[in-house]
Amino acid sequence: MFSPGQEEHCAPNKEPVKYGELVVLGYNGALPNGDRGRRKSRFALYKRPKANGVKPSTVHVISTPQASKAISCKGQHSISYTLSRNQTVVVEYTHDKDTDMFQVGRSTESPIDFVVTDTISGSQNNDEAQITQSTISRFACRIVCDRNEPYTARIFAAGFDSSKNIFLGEKAAKWKNPDGHMDGLTTNGVLVMHPRGGFTEESQPGVWREISVCGDVYTLRETRSAQQRGKLVETETNVLQDGSLIDLCGATLLWRTADGLFHTPTQKHIEALRQEINAARPQCPVGLNTLAFPSINRKEVVEEKQPWAYLSCGHVHGYHNWGHRSDTEANERECPMCRTVGPYVPLWLGCEAGFYVDAGPPTHAFTPCGHVCSEKSAKYWAQIPLPHGTHAFHAACPFCATQLLGEQNCIKLIFQGPVD
Repeated sequence: MFSPGQEEHCAPNKEPVKYGELVVLGYNGALPNGDRGRRKSRFALYKRPKANGVKPSTVHVISTPQASKAISCKGQHSISYTLSRNQTVVVEYTHDKDTDMFQVGRSTESPIDFVVTDTISGSQNNDEAQITQSTISRFACRIVCDRNEPYTARIFAAGFDSSKNIFLGEKAAKWKNPDGHMDGLTTNGVLVMHPRGGFTEESQPGVWREISVCGDVYTLRETRSAQQRGKLVETETNVLQDGSLIDLCGATLLWRTADGLFHTPTQKHIEALRQEINAARPQCPVGLNTLAFPSINRKEVVEEKQPWAYLSCGHVHGYHNWGHRSDTEANERECPMCRTVGPYVPLWLGCEAGFYVDAGPPTHAFTPCGHVCSEKSAKYWAQIPLPHGTHAFHAACPFCATQLLGEQNCIKLIFQGPVD
């Protein structure tokens, strides 16, 4: 179903081991202008032909910038912590045969496996709406997966650049731990939230935490880029679980494990649900014309038969031009069925299968965007607070990143079947 770029390196007849997938919130199955190379809406992590993981080894305390440069130019991975103009701690990293490393960030340089840019909420995800100054780090984070079962995946803030270095300057938050090892935080931080109870319809949102460069877990800073770190949370780890959310300050990623994806509906399943709902021939209760969800490939163009809904009551209609309240409330309409006033929008099927917590029929729409998915999936995302800007949190539609509104953030749709 998906075309992972790494598949071809593996043994010809052997199914490659999949560690999991990262899915970017706010996209409905693909980037608006199409997935290209390392820039796409989802990225599969497969076991590499050769391990490329690294682990800390020698620590150098250096008093001259030249000596620090000499160590970081040795061709080995290293993390430099600048404590003052004349003191830098450089931690060298050595090859780790037991892990694979994958790097995520805004940079298009070769060390980045998955290129992520700022998600613009709503449907204006096009080239003209580019963010002028991105808040996503060029080398934002790294995910390290064990090459042996159970293939545990761990997340760390910051990624190694083209010279295999992570550099924490004088202004970055950094410290020496009681056991002597150095650690730090990136400018805007890498936040992680593990849902309580995994990624199922019964799950509850967990607590957002910050992950350090060495993978420790901290409470959030007062603001996103504050100098002072939060408190160490010793009872939690940087191990990713099915449904963990990773926020890079400008884009949020969902981690799905291989096992979790195995139990998730596929694109084919969602297409079958679309055909099933269309086969029931839902009708506009006023115009009595048959409605149909457009095919998954045509998810940007409003079609003539497209279902529309009043989001205050959930009644599904065809498009019509009456019921306006006033010019000042252009999108406020009165439902002809129950007289409830509220937004009137076209309905779009949620096509990104990774966001579904179950394989139920598409019965609920997010408000105010009109993306439709199963009841349990809608209710799950309606309760998840996602970071927004530097210190706000709000629930958002996973398919378009629009901030959710209304009492429940989603509504049950009321379809009318054919009269005959």
